[in-house]
Amino acid sequence: MTKRALITGITGQDGSYLAELLLAKGYEVHGVIRRSSSPNTERIDHLLDRLKLHTADLLDMGSLLSVLEASDPHEVYNLAAQSYVATSWKQPVLTGEVTALGVVRLLEAVRHFNAKIRFYQASSSEMFGKVRETPQRETTPFHPRSPYGVAKVYGHAITVNYRESFGMFACSGILFNHESPRRGIEFVTRKISHAVAAIHHGLRDELRLGNLEARRDWGFAGDYVDAMWRMLQQDEPDDFVVGTGRTHRVEDFVRMAFEHVGLDWRQHVVMDPRFYRPAEVDLLMADASKARSRLGWEPRVSFEELVRRMVDADLERLAGRQSRRSAA
Repeated sequence: MTKRALITGITGQDGSYLAELLLAKGYEVHGVIRRSSSPNTERIDHLLDRLKLHTADLLDMGSLLSVLEASDPHEVYNLAAQSYVATSWKQPVLTGEVTALGVVRLLEAVRHFNAKIRFYQASSSEMFGKVRETPQRETTPFHPRSPYGVAKVYGHAITVNYRESFGMFACSGILFNHESPRRGIEFVTRKISHAVAAIHHGLRDELRLGNLEARRDWGFAGDYVDAMWRMLQQDEPDDFVVGTGRTHRVEDFVRMAFEHVGLDWRQHVVMDPRFYRPAEVDLLMADASKARSRLGWEPRVSFEELVRRMVDADLERLAGRQSRRSAA
């Protein structure tokens, strides 16, 4: 039997890597995209002839039911969200509608259509916020420090609630920061790698950043989608922390990225108070021992390799743009 999977947020970083993984495993992969005047499918353009895409929105439960009827999936991966922390302060209500209430709309749609569907919810290390213990594990109390983190706590808790109340196979992956060359340019890691490539190519001179002392547990997104899939293959549903167990400062990422192209970051980075968070999250570090022992999951790409991959990808992107401009 060919398994069918439905991915919300398929055009995002994680959605594109998960689609690749599932296709490689022989799945029939369906994806949810929002109707817009200019749909952004750049991350999945190389897969479009192998995917079945449907238009729906987490704000509209009726559209979610229609997609479930059209795809009839065995597994649903909810990766869609307003996922940029900085934007969540500017648009807290929208963040709540999509990132929090969007989860319960999808869970309700799944429950009414077919409660036997296996459901994955993308939870976040931002739920820990002002951490109560280090490293953070599945039992660590949540103390979110942004509207995004608060919305993710709701999405996580309602997923647990539907599992316990209705017996649904519903799991949450509490994923720590995971990056890749497909990361959106508004996120700090991609902002850094893109700026380094632009400075190397002589297209700009400086990079403006906020708190360089914030520490994060960074891994490769391609590794983390494997953990998502493994969660839905277990005999019983459960929640899992996914991370590397190593932390680095934003400054470490900056230094390595600039060193990769032979530059001194201190000559190009400018501290800008505009990029400080109203409430900072200082330290996030995962204890993923449960995922390692129960799922057999291990991160494969090191932090150093991740930085190199991201910088190299942006160097190649910008070199390609320069070549096209020269040809024109």
